[in-house]
Amino acid sequence: MGDVLAGFHAAWEFESDSVLIRFERGIRTPKLFQALGERRIPLEAIAGVTLTPGKRGTVVLHAVPRAGADPLMEAAAGQLKEGGDPYRLVLPADRETLAEYYADELRAALTENAEPPERYLVAPPEAPLHFKAYDGKASFDGKAVSFRWFWTGASSAKWKAGDQSFPVTGLSGVEWRSPEVFEGHLRLLRREPATAQPAQADQDPAAVVFGLGYGPVHESLPFAASVLAAVRASGPTPVPAAPRRDPADIADRIRHLGELHQAGLVTDEEFTTKKAELLAEL
Repeated sequence: MGDVLAGFHAAWEFESDSVLIRFERGIRTPKLFQALGERRIPLEAIAGVTLTPGKRGTVVLHAVPRAGADPLMEAAAGQLKEGGDPYRLVLPADRETLAEYYADELRAALTENAEPPERYLVAPPEAPLHFKAYDGKASFDGKAVSFRWFWTGASSAKWKAGDQSFPVTGLSGVEWRSPEVFEGHLRLLRREPATAQPAQADQDPAAVVFGLGYGPVHESLPFAASVLAAVRASGPTPVPAAPRRDPADIADRIRHLGELHQAGLVTDEEFTTKKAELLAEL
C-alpha cells in the first residue's frame, strides 16, 4: 500500500497501518471537510469497508468507523448526512475496478475488533476552538469550556446564571444535536450536577442553542469532538442514570411543537418524529 486514490473532495493515501484522508479546499467541498483539513485513520479504527453505487454515475468507497474509535463520529451520533460523512470517498464510476482493488486491500489488512477501544484511536480536532451559537459564544482551550451569553439571544435563565466556565474534569460527556434538525444544540453533561439539568437547552446554562445560521456543523461538531476527547482523556466517566421527565413539561413541549407545526415552521415529518421522541421520554 502507500498509493493514493483521488475522488471528489478528497484523496485517500493508503499506508501500512492507516489511511490518510486529505480533503480539498474548493468552494464545492463540504465545509466540514474543509474544516477538518486532513485526518489519519488507523486501520484498527476501521470496522469494515464497502463499495456501493453512488448517485449520477459514481461509486462510493466507505470505511466504516469502529464504534468508539473516533470522537468526531461519536459526537455526531449518526446525524451527519451522507454528503458530509468524512469516511465516504465518492469516485467516478469508471474507477470502480480500482476502488474495488483498494477495498479488498483494506479488508485484508483489517483485524476483527468487536469491542469499543479503551481510548480514541483517531485524533480529535485540536483546541483552541470557538464558535458562535444563537445565544452565546462557546470557547474551548483544551482544559475548560466557556460560554459567554449574547443579550440578543440568551434566555433570562442564562443571564441570571451569568457567563459559564466548565473544566473538562467536571464533565461526563457532550450532547450534540445537529443545527440542521429541530432544537439543535450543544449541551455539556456534568459528572455531578448540583441540580438536575433543565430539559430545554435554551434554559440550561451548560448548553448553547443553534439556529438562524449559528452553530453550523463545520464549527460546532469539531468543537464537540474536541471536548469529548478531552473529557475521555481526563479519566473514567461514570454513566449517569437517565432521569425521568416531568409529564407536564412534556405536554408543554408537545403543545409548543404543535404551534410551530401549525405556523408552518416545522414540517409534518419533523413534527411526527419530535413528538414521538418526546413521548418516549415519559
